[in-house]
Amino acid sequence: MKLFVCDHCGNTVYFENASCERCGHQLGYLPDKNALVSLVESSGLWSTPAFPDDAYVFCENAHHGACNWLIRAVPGGDIYCAACRHNETIPDIANPPNLSRWQVIERAKKRLFYSLERLRLPLKTRNEDPVHGLSFRFLADMPVSVGMPVMTGHDNGIITIALAEADDAEREARRTSMGEPYRTLLGHFRHEIGHHYWDLLVDGQAARLRFTILFGDASANYGQALQRYYANGAPIGWSRTHISAYATAHPWEDFAETFAHYLHITDTVEMAGAFGVRARPRTQDDHLTVDPIRFDPYMEPNFDLIIDYWIPMASMLNSLNRAMGHPDAYPFILTPQVIEKLAFVNSLVHGAPVQAQMARLDAVG
Repeated sequence: MKLFVCDHCGNTVYFENASCERCGHQLGYLPDKNALVSLVESSGLWSTPAFPDDAYVFCENAHHGACNWLIRAVPGGDIYCAACRHNETIPDIANPPNLSRWQVIERAKKRLFYSLERLRLPLKTRNEDPVHGLSFRFLADMPVSVGMPVMTGHDNGIITIALAEADDAEREARRTSMGEPYRTLLGHFRHEIGHHYWDLLVDGQAARLRFTILFGDASANYGQALQRYYANGAPIGWSRTHISAYATAHPWEDFAETFAHYLHITDTVEMAGAFGVRARPRTQDDHLTVDPIRFDPYMEPNFDLIIDYWIPMASMLNSLNRAMGHPDAYPFILTPQVIEKLAFVNSLVHGAPVQAQMARLDAVG
């Protein structure tokens, strides 16, 4: 994530801001420009000095305090932004707790879409691609007497997020009961989208062979694999080859976990670069020394550059958290085998725009 600047007064503003705290100007995000811009309203439309030739409207979900993204004003155009148009189901927002939790979910989802847009990954809706289009279902649990609780998961492009995951206490209870070192809403989104991009970028593609070498045979029975994992846990020595215990359950889960961590790392490295973070420990340990970032991690095909910056920074983040009495911000070990998997994901996402262009040319031909 980058830092943004109010183009009216020069104040530093942040991705979720709907207004500038210094000058009070309304702000809106333009995903195609990766810009958070100040706005002027006229006759129900918004304009911005940054891009004066266009007029904009806010996404329909801005009326519910759930979005600050803009859409170019076009007669008969979509009323939902590039992220919200993927919503298939939202909870009953007439219920105040539901509304509050949905707003939290939308903030996390927008951060996911920031990364997907930056990486130029395919983002077709279900209407555009009925088979593999991306859609979201945000569901509230029914009473226990009525049925099972909502399970977060992915099914052929449809991502379901349990509304309860937006409640900090409930999410922490689930994290503890499942023995997870890390569980966040954004983490859920990044994991489940990994399943989606396995379908699009690996299954039936040339990358499938390399995937099998690194992650294993995806044709292994998924249901049986999960049953074994929940019955027996991760095998001894799992941390040498997998990013998390859950990644050992099945090659699909290994890929989804790795994809999520790839997004964790890339986005956090960009944020650190925006702040000019550098590490010069007084121990003079060269392994923990890093200069301010000089590259765009979202556009960097060489994953070695990203990981060389990330490892010292993760150590610094963990040390700062411990100083505050908090758990480690990044409680994971990146072994050479895990880094190789992360590098595979990096190469995969950087090949996606080329793959999409070739598909378009084939269709025209």
